[in-house]
Amino acid sequence: MSVPEPNIDPQELAHFDALASRWWDPDGTFRTLHHINPLRLDFIRRRAPLANQRVLDVGCGGGLLTEAMAGQGAQVTGIDMSEALLSVARLHLLESGQQVSYRQTTVEQFAQEAPGMFDIVTCLEMLEHVPDPASVVHACATLLRPGGHIFLSTLNRNPKSYLFAVLGAEYLLGLIPKGTHDYQKFIRPSELETWMRRAGLSLAELTGLHYNPIAGSYRLGAGIDVNYLVHGRLPGGAHEG
Repeated sequence: MSVPEPNIDPQELAHFDALASRWWDPDGTFRTLHHINPLRLDFIRRRAPLANQRVLDVGCGGGLLTEAMAGQGAQVTGIDMSEALLSVARLHLLESGQQVSYRQTTVEQFAQEAPGMFDIVTCLEMLEHVPDPASVVHACATLLRPGGHIFLSTLNRNPKSYLFAVLGAEYLLGLIPKGTHDYQKFIRPSELETWMRRAGLSLAELTGLHYNPIAGSYRLGAGIDVNYLVHGRLPGGAHEG
């Protein structure tokens, strides 16, 4: 029996490995992640209180959101395939004092080890970086307990998103490194909703994420043409509601 190829893109992995040391610089290469982090944390905790919950952060990178959720009292596990980023994440724990468990594994592999083990699964700004995002969504659903919450974010695929997220953000404004995004991997909301439904997840909320490069801030709002954020549920569970 052949072992399936891991759901990773070696070029994507090399791209982020090379930038790993800059992850926690709020004014550096990943400054837009620092700008968006308070908003996405607030979005999560208002819909799924984090204290004492078992949380999995898929594609955790250097641990920006992972640590923030731990700071809200969650029991957090972060997984990623970049050893360089995980090294940065583990090193930052010495500075922050937060408690996080980090693992180098794909979400598909982890789903085989820990099905139904998590109250909340987050997978933010990651789906557009893998060859098979539908497989990631399915594995995330497998890891959730009945009644659990899932939070996903990615980029829509249309001419406006190419203009804003690739040409604008990477080449004109230099907000993120060139080559960060492959437009062909962007995901329409209808595609993501289909993958969620096939994985047994229900869509609870879909909202747009809008960036102001002058203010260096994000806001939630109508319009999902570029960045968007999704809250879903796995049906079942005594406390679903």
